[in-house]
Amino acid sequence: MRIGVIGATGTIGSRVVAEGLARGHLIDAFSRDAGEAAAREGRANITWANLDVLDPASIAAALPGLDVLISAFQPGNAARDLADTVRRSIADAGVYATAARALLKALESHPRTRLIVIGGAGSLEVEPGVVLADAEERLHATLDGVGLPRAYAAAVRGHRDALNVLRTSNRRWTYFSPAEDITPGERTGRFRIGEDQPVRDAEGRSRVSAEDAAVALIDEAELPRFVQRRFTVGY
Repeated sequence: MRIGVIGATGTIGSRVVAEGLARGHLIDAFSRDAGEAAAREGRANITWANLDVLDPASIAAALPGLDVLISAFQPGNAARDLADTVRRSIADAGVYATAARALLKALESHPRTRLIVIGGAGSLEVEPGVVLADAEERLHATLDGVGLPRAYAAAVRGHRDALNVLRTSNRRWTYFSPAEDITPGERTGRFRIGEDQPVRDAEGRSRVSAEDAAVALIDEAELPRFVQRRFTVGY
């Protein structure tokens, strides 16, 4: 299988790349710093290229030959400078919906390519019919718990809006909401899968490692279960 990964040097994207390569897939890695990444890359079955996720023509040019395109887009590179990504996301929270529209537009010329968008946990339901992004007090408590400023609520709502953009489309999209707490950690391959509500552990925490999120994403790329649907994972 040939898999494209947007944001291939980021926290989740880099782990998606590693997981895909470990399973023998061909990876087209897209990043703003593709030249630098290619210069230090020593692995087989991976090619690097620049791509503008806000430009449908740039995305469409990358689609020929891809079976699946996974977008781990975020402003900046959170793996290198989380504070910068947080600032950018707050300043332009609409960028996630803009990217979703660009991705869908690009797919008009390649309708067989599947799209998996890595979004946020804020669109998950905290009670029936109520998503975290719309429950301000609970959202603030969640942001406090994971060490993000409350102003980041704007970006949380931006991710929610991107999911709503995808929901208007008949393309072969999937939306992945990570757990509320997702950080680099251990690849265990053991997690539970949910759909519209967070998956919580015995202590009530919604958490998963970036490594196990990558496992779930490549699983979905290999065996589609959530076409035109959202899914999430957690321990």
